[in-house]
Amino acid sequence: MSKAKFDNLIHAQNRLQICAMLNGVAEIEFKVLREKLLVSDSVLSKHLKSLEEVNYVHLAKRSDMGRQRTWLSLSTAGRKAYSSHLKALREIVGQK
Repeated sequence: MSKAKFDNLIHAQNRLQICAMLNGVAEIEFKVLREKLLVSDSVLSKHLKSLEEVNYVHLAKRSDMGRQRTWLSLSTAGRKAYSSHLKALREIVGQK
């Protein structure tokens, strides 16, 4: 039996894209992620809050040249959940 788990929280389009982008990097700046997703600050913040509440995403605020910037990374739990979700999707479409 497979250990893959379909994750309804991750599966929402924007959250799936967030996890996919964060999975490929150590961290990414909020502004860059927002621009890549073509969403507003409030939309991105809402999705990040959902992912942060279940410890899938870490947010870190750092000052850079006098401006505070928010950096995002996928937690270990987030990486595991994303990987398991992708495996479940592959099983649904008949790929292993």
